[in-house]
Amino acid sequence: MREETGLHGRLIEIASGSTWFMTALRAVQGMRVEEWCIGAGAVRNLVWDHLHAYSVPSKLPDVDVAHFNAQDLSLETDEVLQARLSACCPHIPWEVTNQAAVHLWFESHFGHAVPPLQSLEEAVASWPEFATCGGLSLDRYGRMSVVAPHGLTDLFQMRVRRNPARVSVATYQQRLAEKRFRERWPNVHVVPC
Repeated sequence: MREETGLHGRLIEIASGSTWFMTALRAVQGMRVEEWCIGAGAVRNLVWDHLHAYSVPSKLPDVDVAHFNAQDLSLETDEVLQARLSACCPHIPWEVTNQAAVHLWFESHFGHAVPPLQSLEEAVASWPEFATCGGLSLDRYGRMSVVAPHGLTDLFQMRVRRNPARVSVATYQQRLAEKRFRERWPNVHVVPC
């Protein structure tokens, strides 16, 4: 447990030292979303770039803003929030997703149905690889918090392992081919299925 606490502090320190990541966190904080985090690839890239001593951040196809609002499952709400973030920070490729609504579209995208998620933490715990099951947010006072239901060990050990919660072996293998982790970060260890 002490090691995880240390990794949480280390993640917060890395994020706090990143101009682009702090800009993104403050932008979402300013939207007054109740329960949210920036996570997945944005956090993974942030840490792995830091651990590889890259001076320029790796290109991200999107910055995932995960939020949880079981009272409003409309896609339009995500679209409005994403448009507001894009207007605020047009250089950031935002992708906003209400995790409470994922079960409504998951089957059409990934080929199998999933039950509704009950919390933001449960959502983060279901993301594709354990190293991407993490997020950061700022509270209204600017304090940063970490969401990492599986811990941060895989992230900091640069280990890619499939999270079987919602990701099939075929999807994992497809992600490995698309993401090219070892090409982008040579010290990454990929665990095959």
